[in-house]
Amino acid sequence: MANILYFSHGGGPLPILGEPGHREMIAFMKQLPNTLQRPEAIVVISAHWEEPAPLIIGSAAPELLYDYHGFPKETYELQYAAPDNTGLAAKLQHLFDESMLNAFITDHRGLDHGVFIPLLMMYPEANIPVTQISLLKGLDPALHLSLGKVLRPLLKENILIIGSGFSFHNMRVFDWSSSNTPDDKNDAFQDWLIDICTGAHEQSYREAQLIGWEAAPHARYCHPREEHLMPLHVCCGAAGCKGKLIFDNYILGKRALAILW
Repeated sequence: MANILYFSHGGGPLPILGEPGHREMIAFMKQLPNTLQRPEAIVVISAHWEEPAPLIIGSAAPELLYDYHGFPKETYELQYAAPDNTGLAAKLQHLFDESMLNAFITDHRGLDHGVFIPLLMMYPEANIPVTQISLLKGLDPALHLSLGKVLRPLLKENILIIGSGFSFHNMRVFDWSSSNTPDDKNDAFQDWLIDICTGAHEQSYREAQLIGWEAAPHARYCHPREEHLMPLHVCCGAAGCKGKLIFDNYILGKRALAILW
């Protein structure tokens, strides 16, 4: 039985560097596998890849994309030598074909930091096949819920679906001093997300609320651009039910969440 997981992945490679503002998140990520069935494969939807149609990374030896700037040299030498994922990519493409959605496999892109940074904390041995599916340009929330629904057949298998984003992503107001200053605007939005994603609502209501997420309290303050929220939409669409809050703490001085289905 698959698990579906949305988490806030932190700032670039800072979790691997042990940055103090990520302390709680690092501890959470390292113990997270103890609460999950060990997956046979991992599918990640990261905030850091957008394409006109779904693209799926398929490679016998997936490379890494160091899509961050200005960090120490060692962060551009990180390795995550995951196994051949071509069979997993083909399985995903078949699901999209059955859903009458065009998806394409590429071997020209590496796994970005929204994939390999969390996995270095969760499964550092890198012995589980992992692939990544792109977000869709335009960031239409309804389309990302639909993308998640394509993945529902995976729930019958031991495959971990990860939405790697950040439930708060306003770069201008992160607290780089890690002082965890109270933020009423962010609290209101995070509380709204918790209610919608984990409350006893009909799935139709949940999806309608996520489609209209901009009407949530202080939504655009928390997400001036919504690419870090859309992986949550994919997860919710895949799950088709309420989730469970498993992380509610501070990252870079701002409250952020993780939800498990």
